[in-house]
Amino acid sequence: MAAIGSDLLPRYDGNAISLFTPPMQLTTPRLSLRLLTDEDAGFILELLNDPGFLQYIGDKNVRSLDDARRHIQEGPLAMYQNKGFCLLRVGLKESDDAIGLCGLLKRDYLDHPDLGYAFLPKGRGAGYASEAIQAVLEHATAKGLNTLMAYCQADNSASIRQLEKAGFLSLGPYQLEGSTDNLILFQRTAGY
Repeated sequence: MAAIGSDLLPRYDGNAISLFTPPMQLTTPRLSLRLLTDEDAGFILELLNDPGFLQYIGDKNVRSLDDARRHIQEGPLAMYQNKGFCLLRVGLKESDDAIGLCGLLKRDYLDHPDLGYAFLPKGRGAGYASEAIQAVLEHATAKGLNTLMAYCQADNSASIRQLEKAGFLSLGPYQLEGSTDNLILFQRTAGY
């Protein structure tokens, strides 16, 4: 399985305005999406050790609240500070109960920002992922970011359906350098 060549995809020019400007918050009828804080360490510890997360995303070696706080600072918040993109905490609007993460990432090995999301079991099956993804995509389009990427494990049928529902088209098999994971790369171009 060969990696998708960068010559096949249009390049992100890096000139987009920071996607998430503080105080970053998106809302939907049922959800509130915001930047993570150290107070979210318990939620991050739970999410990153969820069996579904471990199976389809991987082990981030977060085993304690201190690890979770470090992950928040060195992962999502560092990407936000350095690149203007990050995963947002997804909470239920009525209770502020954290149920997942959703947002855009800018990885050096992809030509465009990519959509990322993960939800706890209590946040699955009720349409929350679709709602959060739609809010992030609408915000990205409003900021002029029309081409987005995503990838997931080839055997993650729920995530594949979610991406297709959100308008992403499969570009085929994809493999990260140094990884044996069987992935599928997706692209979404708003307005096409």
